[in-house]
Amino acid sequence: MDKQQQNSRMASNDPDLPDTSLDPQPGDLIEIFRPAYQHWALYLGDGYIINLTPVDESQAAAMSSVQSVFSGKAVVRMQLLKEVVGSDSYRVNNKYDHNHTPLPVCEIIQRAQDLIGQEVSYDLLGSNCEHFVTLLRYGEGVSEQATRAIGAISLVTAAASAFSVLGLINTRSRNRPF
Repeated sequence: MDKQQQNSRMASNDPDLPDTSLDPQPGDLIEIFRPAYQHWALYLGDGYIINLTPVDESQAAAMSSVQSVFSGKAVVRMQLLKEVVGSDSYRVNNKYDHNHTPLPVCEIIQRAQDLIGQEVSYDLLGSNCEHFVTLLRYGEGVSEQATRAIGAISLVTAAASAFSVLGLINTRSRNRPF
């Protein structure tokens, strides 16, 4: 299996599809495909992951990190991968291994276990679930989702500013008496 295949092993909960994935290994990053976003977790072993969940402990809240966006807080929880994934699909995705060196697995797991049950700050752009798990795996928080979102926000802001300036110039030229 080449590095690309190792970094992108797919799994599905659909019983009609053959499971062609390899089992996740302790320390692997797990990308869970939600309808509107990707949720990230870190595999601990024996079917368990660690991930950020909303502070509200209800089962519905535990299935979505979206509520954390509004509260600015999340709780680090150890949960069964199959329960967190639910009917969504997931893959092992250690996509940053090519430019970030993973910490030793025993250190990744220890760092993760030390955080279980703790409340942490949550910020979609600066401290989200992907930042959290990459911080555990590499010692540095990285999130392409956040980078893409920041880029989109910057583009919209730049476009709005340009249209605003153009509108101001156009208004001034129309209001000249000569």
